[in-house]
Amino acid sequence: MIAITSKEKIQSKLLQWFKKSKRDLPWRKTRDPYAIWVSEIMLQQTQVVTVIPYYQKFLKSFPTLHHLAKANLSTVLKVWEGLGYYSRARNLHRASQIVLIRFHGKIPDTLKDLLTLPGIGRSTAGAILSFVFHKEAPILDGNAKRVLSRLFAVSESPDKRKTEQLLWKISESLIPKGFSNPFNQALMDLGSMICTPKDPQCHQCPLKKHCQGYLSGKPERYPLRTVKKAIPHITAVSAVIGKGGKVLLCQRPPKGLLGGLWEFPNWRIKGKRRARLRLRLRNTIKKEMEMNVEVKESMGTFQQTYSHFKLTLHVYYCVAMGKNKKGRWVAVGNLHLLPMSRIHRRIANALSGGR
Repeated sequence: MIAITSKEKIQSKLLQWFKKSKRDLPWRKTRDPYAIWVSEIMLQQTQVVTVIPYYQKFLKSFPTLHHLAKANLSTVLKVWEGLGYYSRARNLHRASQIVLIRFHGKIPDTLKDLLTLPGIGRSTAGAILSFVFHKEAPILDGNAKRVLSRLFAVSESPDKRKTEQLLWKISESLIPKGFSNPFNQALMDLGSMICTPKDPQCHQCPLKKHCQGYLSGKPERYPLRTVKKAIPHITAVSAVIGKGGKVLLCQRPPKGLLGGLWEFPNWRIKGKRRARLRLRLRNTIKKEMEMNVEVKESMGTFQQTYSHFKLTLHVYYCVAMGKNKKGRWVAVGNLHLLPMSRIHRRIANALSGGR
């Protein structure tokens, strides 16, 4: 697939560059398999600069796999709060319990076993195998896909199965024997620091003389970008129901979007009818929560953009007029103890600051 001389030059130049230019990252200063695993899960779909403080906080709260496995999921979600993509936290927690029981507390060192753990795909498994166990396993995260697509002018979208399989073969064929750890990390760093999605710094790239994308004069055309569909805009209404210094919260189901997080009761506004929100909210609470409330003033409109939709949430403060059969009453001063999504945390902060 790749000429031997060309392959050796790519390997040599990338490793030399990495030795001089590699990023100073906390998970590169440890040999603890658990700590490296945590970092790889957090780095899924999230930039390094965002991950670092969460990584440090997480390891301080759960210093070992045993600590994580024995922790309550709500506690784990609270420590994760703000990092987003909460399925990663749930999967990491569940996987730690599986490792503790099935693998006697030792993170498995084979691709087959790693892929049985929730939240670990082939690229994350490859990173763990090469970074922790120094095995010659390929990776193919977003950075690696972009670098390899430009390096070999792979014009098709990496989202296509056939193209992805080709990139996997290229990634695997490039690994220098005995140097999978630094090579894979170099591939990631090059994509993050030099071979960026927009305005790649080709003049600083150690591989520019071997890069077909650069030699074509238009490296940005690789890889082919899939045109993203416009994400839907959802409008909803939420009730901050107060009673005796407490407010009513509901917990989301353990699976699915924001699973396990706590939030103020809320409902999607169907269709284009947004008039008489107070009346509609009162009637909805009576029907869904089986309680009567008096809808008071608006607390404002809150917005949040998720990966697949945008949310506009109209929030009203309400006073409970009777007993309820659903939800949990929480003292306003204790709202900070429960894990919430960003939009509901902003509502909680507004409530704590104003009441």
